[in-house]
Amino acid sequence: MTQTILAHPLTAEAFAPFGEVLEVSGTPDRLINAGKCGRFHDRAVLDFADARAGISIFKSESFSLPFRLELVERHPEGSQAFICMTDDPFLVVAAPDQGGTPGTSLAFTTNGRQAVNIRRNVWHGVLTPLSGPGLFAVVDRIGTTRNLEEFWFPDPFIVTTP
Repeated sequence: MTQTILAHPLTAEAFAPFGEVLEVSGTPDRLINAGKCGRFHDRAVLDFADARAGISIFKSESFSLPFRLELVERHPEGSQAFICMTDDPFLVVAAPDQGGTPGTSLAFTTNGRQAVNIRRNVWHGVLTPLSGPGLFAVVDRIGTTRNLEEFWFPDPFIVTTP
């Protein structure tokens, strides 16, 4: 039986159990570059076990809503930040871990000017840009041990907006 997940606008408060929302809000923490640039300082907790941080570029085909959610993944050895390099929205699906399987999934849509840092061991959907092909800088763990677990839902979900 197919169930529906409603994707709501991404907010820092709603996403807090899964990681951080990276966005410009409020005033900068400090001014740099002779006062010409505002620095919004240290907005995400990068967490990598026995490895180093790396920056990769991902280019993904676009998707549309409603979206058929069949697969989630998690990274037990490190956090993973997705920073969209265009002004286009993308879908973020996240679920807490419940004994090695995903708990209740929540879905969010970014406003095109937000990025996310997903904590280690948080189940999340695949990269899902909602317009164009998506171009993302991804900051994650570079190491020699396996850092990917996948879970295929026996009954997929349909993700849509309210």
